Amino acid sequence: MKRRRIDLNDVATYANLAAAAQKAARGKHRRRQVRSFFNRFDDNINRLGRDILNGNVPAGNLKSFRIFDPKERIIHAACFKDRVLHHALMNLAGPVLDRALVASSFACRPGKGIHSAAAYVQSKLRKHPWYVKIDIQYYFDSIDHDLLLRLLAKRLKGRDFMTIVAKILSFYQTTTGQGLPIGALTSQHFANYYLDGLDRYILEQLKASAHVRYMDDIVFWCPSKAKAQKMLAAATDYARDKRRVRVKPSSVQINQSKHGIRFCGFRILPGTIRLGQRRKKRYGALRRKWENLYRHGLIDAGKLQSGYDAVHAITLHADSQNWRKMHLQRMESLDA
Repeated sequence: MKRRRIDLNDVATYANLAAAAQKAARGKHRRRQVRSFFNRFDDNINRLGRDILNGNVPAGNLKSFRIFDPKERIIHAACFKDRVLHHALMNLAGPVLDRALVASSFACRPGKGIHSAAAYVQSKLRKHPWYVKIDIQYYFDSIDHDLLLRLLAKRLKGRDFMTIVAKILSFYQTTTGQGLPIGALTSQHFANYYLDGLDRYILEQLKASAHVRYMDDIVFWCPSKAKAQKMLAAATDYARDKRRVRVKPSSVQINQSKHGIRFCGFRILPGTIRLGQRRKKRYGALRRKWENLYRHGLIDAGKLQSGYDAVHAITLHADSQNWRKMHLQRMESLDA
């Protein structure tokens, strides 16, 4: 297996850091940290480059906040300088890790994503009779740092590069030597790569009829219920023994494909893709937010229409027209 060497000289080039800063600032140019960085862009880029070469990164400053989408999650956002560093590292390492993944892994990958995953699941529901669905309990909090570094070393090399990666990991731990912060770019790539071995075990050793993974949500297909039960037990053992994570008991489903499946916020059936409860609730909450802003005179009709466009995007790739009509009628009756 050929490994890719990443030298800090390549990470620290002006072109790489400038591209990383633009990516890190996308959609965030009005934030104080971002404005401050861009006000002295060249100075900050050159200083960050020197800090990378001297081993004086990352800063390790994380800001924590809670979101509810749909369940409570704690997000740990890195300071802007570290976000630029993360993008600079992943500009080089990300494509290497992406090429290592199986084709049926859909999270955090160019040309894939949630909607592609939903369409892929539907295509497999039409072809294979039984499926197993699992996800990992406290996934990001359970990832083992030492094991992750060993897995990364199978694809990447460069002592100074790996030293910075180890430092990034060390700044966040749920328990000693475990855990990745939700909200960091590096966490997304590392967590996605961490389960690639399980994907390959399911496909190559257990000989699943088909497989899909979106981060730690996994579905695989089998010819019979008995086969599904055996494969579930084997996959559960592999996750525990080889990746030191546990399948969440309440997540386990073995069912016939004709009955459909809930996946990535959709209710997916062989003949249709519908909105799941999570997306319905998010649609309703965002719509109420924009309409309340308009009622109180805080936005004009143009901004309201832009808000509606964003809300409608939640329903794309699902057969949602009839549901949206009923939702509109309910909202109008409440306002009457």
